Amino acid sequence: MASSSSPSQVICASFNQDNSMFSVGTKDGFKIFDARNGRLCYEKSLGGFNIVEMLFGTNLLAIVGTGEQPAMSPRRLCLFNTKTGASKRDLNFKTSILAVRLSRKRLVVVLQDRTFVYDLNSTTILDEIETVPNTKGLCAFAPNSEECYLALPASTSKGSALVYKASKPELICQIDAHLAPLAAMVFSLNGMYLATASEKGTMIRVHLVAQATKSHSFRRGTYPSTIYSLAFSPSVDLPDVLVATSSSGSLHMFFLDASRNARRQANTLFSSVIPGSVTDALDPANHHVIHNVVTADIKSCLAVHSVENSQNSSKFPSLKTVIYIVTHNGYFREYLIGTTKSNESSWLLEREFNLLDAYSGSPKQNELHID
Repeated sequence: MASSSSPSQVICASFNQDNSMFSVGTKDGFKIFDARNGRLCYEKSLGGFNIVEMLFGTNLLAIVGTGEQPAMSPRRLCLFNTKTGASKRDLNFKTSILAVRLSRKRLVVVLQDRTFVYDLNSTTILDEIETVPNTKGLCAFAPNSEECYLALPASTSKGSALVYKASKPELICQIDAHLAPLAAMVFSLNGMYLATASEKGTMIRVHLVAQATKSHSFRRGTYPSTIYSLAFSPSVDLPDVLVATSSSGSLHMFFLDASRNARRQANTLFSSVIPGSVTDALDPANHHVIHNVVTADIKSCLAVHSVENSQNSSKFPSLKTVIYIVTHNGYFREYLIGTTKSNESSWLLEREFNLLDAYSGSPKQNELHID
C-alpha cells in the first residue's frame, strides 16, 4: 500500500447514488472518476470546492465553492452541466452550504440551522426544516428509495435523529440511538435501515426505520475514534454487511446476517498478517478488521461495490465483498475481502491509484454519459 506524508489535499469526496462513480474536490478544481475502472471522466479547474455531488451517471453536478473566487461562494449552490461546461441554475443562501444530496426528484441543501428540500426539476422549495445547530452538515439520504428518506440530527447533546420523507415531505419518526451526539449516519439502499455512530465512535447501531427500533448493535472497539464514513452493501432487502472507516485508520466490516451473529467461533483477525497492529475488542462472530487501510486521522469516504457468494472459488470459498475507499490524501483503493463459513478472513488490495496525478488527455474523455 502506497503511503503519503503530505497532509489532506482532497477537500471533499463522494460516491454517486449507485457507487459506480465518485467525485473529488480540491483547492484547484474537481474530478469525476469511474470507480469500476479508474478512468478519469471529467475534470475542471475553477478554484477550490467544498462540495461536488453527482446525479447517478448524468451530466448534472451540484457544486459549492470555497469562496476563493467571487463566483464560487460557499453560500451559492451551482447546478453544473458537464456537457456544456456551464451553470444550469444557481441557488443562493444566507449562510454557508454544508451538505447537498440529490435524487432524481429531490435536491436537499443542508445549512447550519435549517435544511431545504427542493423539487429537482423546477428547483421549487417543497419544505424548509428548522434544525438544531448542525455545524458539520450531518445528514443521511436514501435517493434510491421511493420515499427519499432523509435523516437529520435531532439534538446537540445526544445521538438522536429525525427521519423525514423528502418525497412528501413529512416527519415520520425520531430515532434515539446514542448517548453522545451523532458523528455519522447512513441509510440502506431502500431506506429501510439507518446506521448511526456517535462522536465517541465505540458503538455502531442499525435501526429499523419503520418502527424506529434498534435491530443490530456492533462494537467497533473500546477506545474512542471518529467515524469518518459508513456504508451498507447494495442489497435491496436486508443488507449483508455494514462497513466503516475511522480516525484510527482501520476498516471495519460487520455482518448483519442473524446466523452469523449467532456464531461465537474463533476468528482469524487481520492483525495477524499486519505486524504491529493493535486489535480492538471485537465480537468475532460478526466483526472483521483491516488495520492501517488509511493513514491515521486522514478522512476517507467508502462504498460497498458488491457482496457475492463465491463457493466455487478456492481463494475465497464463502463470501466475497468488494469495497471502494477514497482518501483525503488523494488515493483510491479497492479491497477484496473474503470470509469463510467458519468465519476466517482474508483480504487483498486489488487496485490503488493516485487521484491527484490522474489526467485525461482527450477532450472526448471529459464527458459524462447520461444513464
